[in-house]
Amino acid sequence: MKIRIILTALLIILVATGGALADIGVPQVEETQGFETSTLMQLIGTATETDSITTTIDNGYTAYWPPAPPLGGYSFIYSSAYSEHTIADQGLVSIARTVAYDTAGMAAENQYNLVTDTLAEFIGSETGRMVSGESLLLDGAGAGTNANLTLICPFATESGDDVVAPLCNIVEEGSSVDITLGSLSSQSAERFIMLAVPEPSFYGMAWPYPVADPGVEADYSVKLTGFGDVAAVGSASAYMNAHVQEGRTFLQRGTGNLYEDYQYPKAEDLVYSELTTATGEITLFQKTMNYKSQFTGPAEKYIPVET
Repeated sequence: MKIRIILTALLIILVATGGALADIGVPQVEETQGFETSTLMQLIGTATETDSITTTIDNGYTAYWPPAPPLGGYSFIYSSAYSEHTIADQGLVSIARTVAYDTAGMAAENQYNLVTDTLAEFIGSETGRMVSGESLLLDGAGAGTNANLTLICPFATESGDDVVAPLCNIVEEGSSVDITLGSLSSQSAERFIMLAVPEPSFYGMAWPYPVADPGVEADYSVKLTGFGDVAAVGSASAYMNAHVQEGRTFLQRGTGNLYEDYQYPKAEDLVYSELTTATGEITLFQKTMNYKSQFTGPAEKYIPVET
């Protein structure tokens, strides 16, 4: 008995919005780099494709306050990792793939630091097989900062007392397939490096701030089908994992306002995990995932607590 599997997870969205509980990204460095590659292959035999990109970037405050735990005041640091590996052996192989990466700051929602697009088709012999895996990770942490220095929208912040609370957010997305026959396509996009704006000089020091309005974003989608009425054969899986931790900012005043002490307790802890798998004759396997963390309203203010 033949079994055909139709599995479609059209849209999985994880959004962190509202108030100041959101990622702001990190400002670009003064000298930016960009590259783009394009790969086309059509053959009978064996083909391999391997890609790996890792980036760690901070906002400059870590030079004054080292990034070792605990993260110093006003420090933000982001790490990004992308990897892809495909091996198609003993079969008819067709691969079309583009990768574009740019460390320049992004100032709009339709701009991304990383963009990938892949189409791989495989018809294996009796012993032919194609194995492919792809993963995308974005990890951001920050100790809090002034919101009025990082938001362009005039309605998002009202005064210098508005703040971006501490955050520690990580998201992972990806997929894997092991097939003897099928057409595989995937797309990914990521934005976390923002256009830099200079801070007014305070006490002889000035630091760049990111334009946070576009929001931090990580998108991934994957699709596996057969050819016409012939189903794909093998197995496929796709996943998304996220851990969001957001804080609040309190201004603690002593008796007679003799001293002020800023407190940053954790106010939100969100854990999300999803895994989708399919095995057999697969007519359609499709999954689209989106993570976006963005300011959507007035920033949070320091909350005074008398002691």
